[in-house]
Amino acid sequence: MHVIAYASRTMDLAQQNYTTTKKELLAIVFALDKCHSYLLGLRIVVFSDHVALRYLLKKPDAKPRLIRWMLLLQEFDIEIRDKKGTENSVANHLSRTEREEDPMPIRDQFPDE
Repeated sequence: MHVIAYASRTMDLAQQNYTTTKKELLAIVFALDKCHSYLLGLRIVVFSDHVALRYLLKKPDAKPRLIRWMLLLQEFDIEIRDKKGTENSVANHLSRTEREEDPMPIRDQFPDE
């Protein structure tokens, strides 16, 4: 088992209001969509510290968005395993990166222009 890529993205305003479980699922859908050609036909193991994620995928009365995501996931041989956040340091790295309090100002004027 090894990493094939690292990726991140920002969420739009609607996605920022998703529950934590749906945000986790959105991240999986994003990754599978981005790496579709590399992953199709392979066994995929997703490590998550969000236990409810496994049960969300088996929900019988799902909303249309969730149904679309589940249809995408059915293309893959995917298994979701629990892994504590403290043990899953690679996945948490980008979300834990601190931003500078006072970043350097952006200059619009350059002396040699």
